[in-house]
Formats: sequence, C-alpha cells, structure tokens
Amino acid sequence: MTQPPLSEIAILGAGVIGMAIAERLAAEGHEVVLVDPGDPGMAASYGNAGTIADYAVLPVGTPEVLRNLPTLLFDRNSPLAIRHAALPVLMPWLLRFARQSMPGAAARNAGAIAALLAGAAPLWRDLAGRIGATDLLREKGCLYLYRTAAQRRAAEADMAGRRALGVSVELLDAPALAALEPGLPDLAGAAFFPGAIFLSDPGAVMRRLAAHLSPAVPHLRARAERLVRREDGVHVLGSRLHLRARRVVIAAGAHSRALAAQAGSAVPLETERGYHVEWDMASVPPPLTRPSCLTERGFYLCPMTGRLRAAGTVELGGLHLPPSPHRIARLAEGARMLLPDLGPPDRDWMGFRPSMPDSLPVIGPSGGGDDVILAFGHGHLGMTLAPVTAGLVADFIARRPPTRTVQALRPGRF
Repeated sequence: MTQPPLSEIAILGAGVIGMAIAERLAAEGHEVVLVDPGDPGMAASYGNAGTIADYAVLPVGTPEVLRNLPTLLFDRNSPLAIRHAALPVLMPWLLRFARQSMPGAAARNAGAIAALLAGAAPLWRDLAGRIGATDLLREKGCLYLYRTAAQRRAAEADMAGRRALGVSVELLDAPALAALEPGLPDLAGAAFFPGAIFLSDPGAVMRRLAAHLSPAVPHLRARAERLVRREDGVHVLGSRLHLRARRVVIAAGAHSRALAAQAGSAVPLETERGYHVEWDMASVPPPLTRPSCLTERGFYLCPMTGRLRAAGTVELGGLHLPPSPHRIARLAEGARMLLPDLGPPDRDWMGFRPSMPDSLPVIGPSGGGDDVILAFGHGHLGMTLAPVTAGLVADFIARRPPTRTVQALRPGRF
C-alpha cells in the first residue's frame, strides 16, 4: 500500500484553538495542515459570548457550588444542569468535579487559571492585528449584574478574591450602573471589569482567521478517528482520510478524548452543552453597549453586530442528545427579565464545550510521547486562551522551555 506523503505538523480541530495554533506555527516557519470535518471556527468558537474573559479566574467547581451541587444539577432552571439520560456516563466525571470543588483544590485551580489568563488580552490584540480583525474588538469592559442589594453585597467577597488574583474590577452602585448602561432596568449594581475585550462578531473573527490561514495552511475536510504511531510518522485515519505527519496536535475540543486515549493519555474530558438565542437588531442598536452577565441566571447579554445575543448556562449532557427546548426558552426568558420589550428570538443555537473537572485545559505532550501534543479542555475560556495555548504548543513543538508554568495543565495530572 502506498504511504501518503509526510506532513510536518497536523492539527486535528479547526476551532479557535486549532486555528490559533496553526497561525503561530506557520509564523514560526512550520508546515501545517488543519484537519476538521466542518467549516473552520463555526462550532463553539462561533456561538459563544465573544468575551476575552481574562477576569474569569474562578473554576466552575468551588466550595459554594459543591454545597449546592444536588440542587444545581437537578433543578431544570439552574444555570448548571444535567441531562438525566447522561447521568450514568457522567458519574465518574462528577465525582472528580466534586473533589476539585473542595477548598484547597479550588484555590489551587483558581491560581493556575489566573496565571494562564495573565496577558491574554494583549495577545488577542496582537492576533487581531495580524489577521485584520482589530475593527471587531471592543474595549469597553464587561459587567456582572446584580438585581438585589443582597447579591451585590455577596459579590464583595468574590471580587476581593479576584483582585487578589490580579483582576482589575470595580463594584458599581445603582446610579453608576445606570450611567454606564442606561438601557438596562433599575438594578442594585454591578461588577465592572474595565479591561475586558469583547469580539463584536465572533463568527466574523473566525472567518478572518481562517482566511488569513488559507493561503499557507491547507484544510482537510475530514474527521480524524484513529491515531497510529509508526516508525515513519503518526498516521491519522478516518473515513476518506489517511494522513501521515511527524507531529500531531489534538485540538478537537469536545471530540478530543478518544484521540487522546489513542495517543496514550486517559483524560477525563466531558461535554458541556452551551446555548445561545439571538434577536436581529439591524435597524435599531441593541439596548446595551457591552457584554453583561446576569450572574444569578449564568448567561451573558451581548450586543453583537446587527443583533443581540443571549449566551451561556451549563448543561452536562454529552455529544449525542438533542438540544433542550427548555434551556433555550430559559435563556429567552432571562433576557426578557432584563429587557421586557424583546419579542421572540430570531434564532437559537447549541454547541459543545470541552470541560475538565478542574476547569483547566490539557496542554502538553501526550503520555505516549511528544510526537503528539494535546491542546483541549478549555471549557468557557477557549476563545480567551487561544493565543496563550498557541504559544505553549509552539514551545512544545520547538522543544524549548515553555514560557508559562504548565505543571497544572499536564495531561497526566489525573
């Protein structure tokens, strides 16, 4: 059987993580090919809230979440919910998640997340400049909204903890919030992250990144299903796919677990299902000017180009169950709680986030050797951490010391 030609580096996955890695490696002179069955960047990288969330230093699992976990997981209206049909498969992950929510583990995870997020905003500015997307960046900060005085008081300890981890945040009272966002109803206040960057159209940013790559980085439209290490390289196999490469990067998001196992790393990756709903506003500007998160409901209202997007909540339910009409209705209802004049949404969407029990991504050489590098599991921070991850993968590919501490991200940590 004739062997396929040898590529230098194959990146499995063309979401924002895979494309950012490809951009960095191509800039360093490597020959790169992207492998993905879909349009680059048009899955979770398209459907998110568009925030470069360098303020999001807390893991999903915390002692408070652990105390409320039974209620959170089994209340259909919770911002963190579970599809009951998926519970038997999810139990090992949930047990790990509970352990990572203990005080000591949660504090360590927060410190590691904060260290990873440091400098993400300037890296995004640089990336946007290289791909011609600076006009799609908005430097107006981000808000966490509190409807009641009790919620705002409770936020003081949360924000003090974030400040201790290097986050710049201001607590606003009701008049200050009204001055910043007069289109919102009367609320008790907000936390304002003034340095946060917002992508006014994540899909457009992804298209520009893909267009920037296309002259130099080919895209094979196929699904990688198997990895086989041989003396002549790593063979990537799938339906109508046989690729051979010296090095492989697994950046397939929620679809990465089986490939990582074949590369020698048993990684407890699970799937969060994220949703958004949108209202077209081409003729009338959205009623707010920056992404604003209603914390009690766990979603963002995002004023995107020509539309308003409500995005967020967490549903654990795997890759195969259909979207939940209830979660979609819950998002629309929450948006109308703040903006009662909104009518029915014009569209809705569901996508998959790759989620680790400790809220930290997996970045580093596989258990079977550094001919395969893992780069997935970013949860809610994939967009934010794309250029950070690209730099670390480039370090591993070049076999040079990583520019950041990577011990907490190693594939074998579980």
